[in-house]
Amino acid sequence: MSGSAHDVVQANAVHGDIHFHGGHTRHPVPSQLPGDVSGFVNRGHERRVLDAVLDGGAAAGGLYVITGTAGVGKTSLALHWAHSVRRHFPDGQLYVNLRGYDPGVPVSAAQALDRFLRALGLPRERIPSATDDRSALFRSLLADRRVLLVLDNAATVSQVRPLLPATERCLVLITSRSRLSGLVARDGAHRLLLDMLSERDAVDLLRAVTSGYRSPDKDEDLVELARLCARLPLALRIAAERASSRPLMPLRELIEDLRDESALWDALTVEDDDESDAVRTVFAWSYRALPEQAARLFRLLGLHPGPEFGTGVAAALAGTSTAKVRRLLDSLVGAHVLEQHAQGRFQFHDLLRVYAAQQAVQQETEQDRAAALGRALDHYVHTLAGAIALIAPLDRPVPLDSAPSDAVPEQFGDRDSAFAWYEREQTNLVSAVRSAAAGGRHDVAWRTAALLRSVYVSQNPFDEWFETARIGLSSAQALGDQRGVAELLDSLGKACLQSQRLDEAAATHTEALRVRREIGDRYGEGVATNALGLIAWRRRALVEARRRFAESLVVFDELADTRWQALVRTNIGMADYDRLDLDAAAEALREAVRLCEQRGDRAYTGNALFYLAMPLRELGELDAARAAIDRALVIAEEDALVAWGAFWLLELARIRRAQGDPGEALAACQRSAVAQRQIGDRNREAAALDGAGEAYRDLGRFEDAAKFHRRAIAIYRDTGDRWLLANALANLIEAMRGADAPDATAALVEEASVALRDFDDPRVARLRLRLVGDS
Repeated sequence: MSGSAHDVVQANAVHGDIHFHGGHTRHPVPSQLPGDVSGFVNRGHERRVLDAVLDGGAAAGGLYVITGTAGVGKTSLALHWAHSVRRHFPDGQLYVNLRGYDPGVPVSAAQALDRFLRALGLPRERIPSATDDRSALFRSLLADRRVLLVLDNAATVSQVRPLLPATERCLVLITSRSRLSGLVARDGAHRLLLDMLSERDAVDLLRAVTSGYRSPDKDEDLVELARLCARLPLALRIAAERASSRPLMPLRELIEDLRDESALWDALTVEDDDESDAVRTVFAWSYRALPEQAARLFRLLGLHPGPEFGTGVAAALAGTSTAKVRRLLDSLVGAHVLEQHAQGRFQFHDLLRVYAAQQAVQQETEQDRAAALGRALDHYVHTLAGAIALIAPLDRPVPLDSAPSDAVPEQFGDRDSAFAWYEREQTNLVSAVRSAAAGGRHDVAWRTAALLRSVYVSQNPFDEWFETARIGLSSAQALGDQRGVAELLDSLGKACLQSQRLDEAAATHTEALRVRREIGDRYGEGVATNALGLIAWRRRALVEARRRFAESLVVFDELADTRWQALVRTNIGMADYDRLDLDAAAEALREAVRLCEQRGDRAYTGNALFYLAMPLRELGELDAARAAIDRALVIAEEDALVAWGAFWLLELARIRRAQGDPGEALAACQRSAVAQRQIGDRNREAAALDGAGEAYRDLGRFEDAAKFHRRAIAIYRDTGDRWLLANALANLIEAMRGADAPDATAALVEEASVALRDFDDPRVARLRLRLVGDS
């Protein structure tokens, strides 16, 4: 997808103009900047350089990289300046910590784009799965907005480039230890090198943080303390906080203590890096001053598998109560060795996270470290199980033992709170699967991965899905747990199917079916057989698809599982419709609707109604077809099924054309095309464009029809959907014949024939006859 979501495509209907655009809805205004830095001092030269970005009070676009060594204050400067100029960016501020130098896995561009798109008002189901599509949609949404973006702690150019807007109205601030020369050379970025503070600025920072807590200290002592901290803001703030917490202790005593710590570190290190030595020395000096319980929590938090965390898992790591861990976390935040970045959410500076993990290795036994991490992993898997029970209550539960008493899971009152927890912990849950497998907790690894399938299936985070499914599968195989192997094969197969990797999906679901039969899991056998039917249906192997669906239905009839009876009957109806067995399709789909309504499953009721409308339309039962699609669209509107509703609009358009109202059909295609463009579903956007061309043809506007069919054809050629490409080519041929240009259609007929070469079913035969007639 390229261009802006506000690109205008004229589509003149009978009584005026319809424009394919996103409308003029009120945009959400994100305010994602973390809090301003307290006691920020100086950096006057650097702030003046940044102030030059602003011209006459109006925000000028641009790309600026603030670079410098670890702990030099890059983030502090970026955030402080961003807060001072935020009024110049009325459409909001976006912020992400890319964690490029964190000891864990950095935030990917795809993950950052997901967060930004949701902050800009897109529902989860409208966010594309591919990074390129997300990036293009992000650029489209920012095309007419003035937004400030802060991309913190970037490590590489490739991590950043997909996050850059294409408009000069936006301003991007990037912080990095790297010089990111590629952004300067190719993207025109301006670089601001941040050096350690001057002696005067470092002293001013110490005075600002300690002001009100101590009597004024001597200048020479502050200079010495600043030198011992290498004049790096991170170290200076930690040292100043320790001085503030001991108001009656002479600063000279604290300096001697720090100097002794420095001498000890010098004896242990062979590195020639004064700045790094100074930072680690201050860490050690501050850490040794912590109360015993706070110090132990500090080092155990270094074992946490993810970059940030909540109070629940902190309590599990420490093996204590939530109330007690809150007090200890407050103590760590007060000592500036931990940051609280949101209500109940905490994170380390990456240097401090490394240091905490080192202390855990040095001061905790291997057994105690394993026990602490095990409590955290148990906390995550049991909390996730509770969340999934609300998010996907109809899914078969993954078997779990009772939660250990020292890993109390969090509780949720409703689906929204459960899903909000999943969103907060999404990165940590992936890290938990990795850590569990690496630490030999294969039971937790495969069960966490299997539970994640229930939410991944509706969100399509393919990178995380494939990674966790593969790790979970390896863990289940390591245990010889065939139930786990089958669950993870199912998850991996679903990820392959939904990402259009049909060969991999077929192989994986075939193996899943073999394992299900081997262990006597009839439910799983039915699920795997249905999945193989869907793969065959996607390939237009309709006879095989119909046979697989029928086999699956036998299983679920035997189990009296009404949910799956409804789902499989919907699939049977789809296959029968494509085979032109319209009466059978309508019968299967009516029964699917009845079963879905009986279970109160509104989403799948709407889906079955959508498919029911299709055979009813072709049977000439237009009023019944219209009633079915109207009911489906009401469900989509009331339940915010944005992606499904956009697709279902295309059947409304087909019905309105059949009823002799191409103008209304055109309006439905417009709404669908706009939504699909925003969602990033190119195939369905092409279907909406192709439908608009058919409506134009009915209006007798053949040249306009041809324009829309050509746009659809270009997308189908790119996506490789041969069946829909052949249909769009046939539509273009018909439009060209109506425009008295039949001589130019021979090449189109040949292309359509090639696209249909591997297909053999009644609709394909009908389309071939249509092409022969058109040639």
